[in-house]
Amino acid sequence: MRSDGDLTMFPIGDDNSQRKSTPVVTYILIAINVLVFFLELSAGDAFIIQWSVIPRELTNEPGSEAITVLTSMFMHGGWLHLGGNLLYLWIFGDNVEDHFGPAKFLGFYLLCGVAATLAQVAVNPNSAIPNLGASGAIAGVLGAYLVLFPKGQVRVLFVRMIVPMPAIVVIGLWIALQFVNGFGSIANTEETGETGGVAYMAHIGGFVAGFILCFLLRDRGTARSATA
Repeated sequence: MRSDGDLTMFPIGDDNSQRKSTPVVTYILIAINVLVFFLELSAGDAFIIQWSVIPRELTNEPGSEAITVLTSMFMHGGWLHLGGNLLYLWIFGDNVEDHFGPAKFLGFYLLCGVAATLAQVAVNPNSAIPNLGASGAIAGVLGAYLVLFPKGQVRVLFVRMIVPMPAIVVIGLWIALQFVNGFGSIANTEETGETGGVAYMAHIGGFVAGFILCFLLRDRGTARSATA
């Protein structure tokens, strides 16, 4: 099984002083991810195989397998995978939702998740490994956050200390790592055959989709930058 991400950094909060609304959609997305994960635990491997994306099956039967592109983005490969994703969504999603509004944010989130999955399938369309996770959609949220709040400050747990860091540094380092690992994983797949692990191309696809969509969807009249 291949998950689309694990916790690689430890941000613990950001500046919410300019947030004007309650991030209802962000909270609902978090709740759905948790509920689906408990459903996975109770239903077992059969549930995961049925509702995660298996690239080979999606490529061969796109009509019947298309629903898994949506369902897979609410599934996770373990507690760390779930916790890391929801931590990022909780920290960065609320401000992006506040800017877009609930309906637009939900559409944005789902589009990023779809783009992330298709990016992963595109680089390895014959894979039989189940792909699942919210990391691609959340990577899109990070891309939008970088556009909307480039001067934002993020509190990061670093060497047992909590230090403020610019969002552009925190997110920039994260996406740089995804690009390095993503292209490395492509080479490894070509040379040694596919294995389970992290679907880095989903991260890259989601981030790029979020970055581009943000320019198309953002309200230029109210664009702002968060400060510490």
